[in-house]
Amino acid sequence: MYVGTQVPARDDDDYRVFAQLGVTHVCADPPGNPHDWTLEILLRHREHVESFGLTLDMVQLPLSSRPIDESQSPDILTAGPERDRQIDSICRLIENLSRAGIPAAKYNLNIIGIPRTPLEAGRGGSLNESFRWDRADQAAPPTIAGVLPEEENWARIDHFLERVVPVADANRIRLACHPHDPYTPPGFRGVTRVLGTVEGLKRFVGLRESPYHGLNFCIGTVGEMLDDPAREVGDVIRWFGERGKLFNIHFRNIRGRKLSFMETFPEEGDMDMVQAVRILDDVGYAYMLMPDHVPKISGRDPQGVAFAFCYGYIVALLQALKAEKRA
Repeated sequence: MYVGTQVPARDDDDYRVFAQLGVTHVCADPPGNPHDWTLEILLRHREHVESFGLTLDMVQLPLSSRPIDESQSPDILTAGPERDRQIDSICRLIENLSRAGIPAAKYNLNIIGIPRTPLEAGRGGSLNESFRWDRADQAAPPTIAGVLPEEENWARIDHFLERVVPVADANRIRLACHPHDPYTPPGFRGVTRVLGTVEGLKRFVGLRESPYHGLNFCIGTVGEMLDDPAREVGDVIRWFGERGKLFNIHFRNIRGRKLSFMETFPEEGDMDMVQAVRILDDVGYAYMLMPDHVPKISGRDPQGVAFAFCYGYIVALLQALKAEKRA
């Protein structure tokens, strides 16, 4: 395991700061639409990132966490007329990642984005993301995807996987899919979020079985789909880890449970992040641990400072784990 980040660098100083803070690997994208990334663009980008002593470990496919109305590949989940062209473009991108020596890509199969309710006060007056179902607009209209039956949603996901997983296999590129964040009741905004439950994620990794088909496993998001995250999340990590389905870890915590939670800094939430790292080590997880969302704090560089705290926390956990194993 090693410390990673997916925070976009605002300029080259951010890359320097990442390295100075102990980050060793990054998920970082070249400028522009991923559908337009050529091999030359990817090679130049990797060379630039690695000039700061960092390893370019992953990029984002043109399937983001944004609502489908803002997607760079909307037809994949709407079954629109450009679906196969968009999938072909992603297949070519996977082939170019292999040629460029970039070993992994993360992606989302997201229709409604990341629903949240108003920010809530955290420690010291920070402002933290939250989701309270009783405060959500439960009658919010569907997206451009319309009303999508659950099995049709699965069929569209499987159509995508059927095409891209063999290309990932042939090129040895790990494809890491993020769970749906957060769990919402079936039919909300016209869809059942099939990757918003543990059983859905198990079904997903069983489709088109491959050692290169797995998860961008967000501990916070998985906690958001559980009735008792503190008690249950360790078993979930272990189930996917023992099957080799963990390709990236979003290392964040929550306070609360399914349908009622607030995001927190990693050490102040309900889940035991020390134990999470022990379980990841037990199952042989060997990739990035990265902060994901962070509370909004005060100061001149609030995001930079909040993420710096999280990098240091992860560095300390990994150091403590090594000390435990030596003892």
